Amino acid sequence: MVELAWASLRSRALSVSLTVLVITLSVVLLLGVERIRTQAHEGFASTVSGTDLIVGARSGPVNLLLYSVFHIGDPTNNVSWQSYQELSTLPQVKWAVPLSLGDSWRGYRVIGTTAGYFKHYRHGAGHGLAFAQGQPFDDLYDAVVGAEVAQAARIGLGTEIVLAHGTGAVTLATHADKPFRVVGILQRTGTPVDSSVLVSLPAIEAIHVDWRSGVQLRSQHVSAEQARQLDLTPTSITAFMLGLNSRIATFGVQRSINEYPDEALQAILPGVTLQQLWQSLGTAERALQLISAMVVLLGMVSLMALLVSTLQERRREMAVLRATGARPAYVACLLVVEAVATAAMACALALAVLTCASAAGRSWALANFGLSITHVWPDARELAWVGGVLLISAVAGLLPALLAYRCTLADGLAPAS
Repeated sequence: MVELAWASLRSRALSVSLTVLVITLSVVLLLGVERIRTQAHEGFASTVSGTDLIVGARSGPVNLLLYSVFHIGDPTNNVSWQSYQELSTLPQVKWAVPLSLGDSWRGYRVIGTTAGYFKHYRHGAGHGLAFAQGQPFDDLYDAVVGAEVAQAARIGLGTEIVLAHGTGAVTLATHADKPFRVVGILQRTGTPVDSSVLVSLPAIEAIHVDWRSGVQLRSQHVSAEQARQLDLTPTSITAFMLGLNSRIATFGVQRSINEYPDEALQAILPGVTLQQLWQSLGTAERALQLISAMVVLLGMVSLMALLVSTLQERRREMAVLRATGARPAYVACLLVVEAVATAAMACALALAVLTCASAAGRSWALANFGLSITHVWPDARELAWVGGVLLISAVAGLLPALLAYRCTLADGLAPAS
């Protein structure tokens, strides 16, 4: 039966090839969306790794995660520097990295932090930050930019930038009297760090020494050199990240921070909150899967149309099979085998295309989008999708098989209408 089905498909090579092409494209779309979804989920979940707790003003876990990690939105309140110092010296705390937000450059968020940010920030499978050019900030008016900022703005080492007050894409309130110099460009990470400008905490204090309530006080103007002589210890920060000596102590430290008596603070576990945020995006994810499934269904309809449209041409072929002793069920099964064989060829071609595309675009995706393609070869989930496509193709072959089953020897020998 397999040999007969293969010979039948070869006799209709052109129409079968077009159908295989349609199904191949639909399966590539289905598996491509599934692979991108999986990679995006893994990348999203590993935006920040190695950080046990993120602490900020009490609001909501997702809100704290959004403005501290993804730089979306603004905090409801700040954290006092005194609270940060007390909590960062807890015996369970291994390291602490403060974050000060609220300024921008051409719409890119500015992060005020310490040199510990470059040492302790992790993403993906524990990857640290690496410099494509330059080094961390050292002087008061040094700045380090992410890969996306450097590429989009076409800036390099030594470029002078002027930070703006506020986080809007367009603002007239700038710190033009205290320009910064780019001393480092980070390698692409695929995280919000790529779209960030990093400066020191004292630098954030220096550009705001003569500002009050978002307005620069002209009568109390402090020059860039005069600011160097001042005490630039911050009075408050936006949030801070904590790394603990032991994961076992995470919930204990979290409870202590949430019950901190001197200030209303909140500590969140980044991994847990990232999962909550991803679940809230589940509707869009399911919509993409539904669209892909509908495309595959259209491919199966084209396969069914191919088999049905050829039934009239194959009446005499079926009559010969019946005359040589083939039962109606044998003829019907032959059409189902042809349907599955056509879909199998399309699925094999789709897997080959997807594998080659993943292997060829691996370095390109990492260099341009920071997307790490963790697997090239099809995994168990993708093979399960392929199995589902083959099962649907068998179902799609049932209608023409039923029509062929009802075809009698006299129908095959009768003149074509």
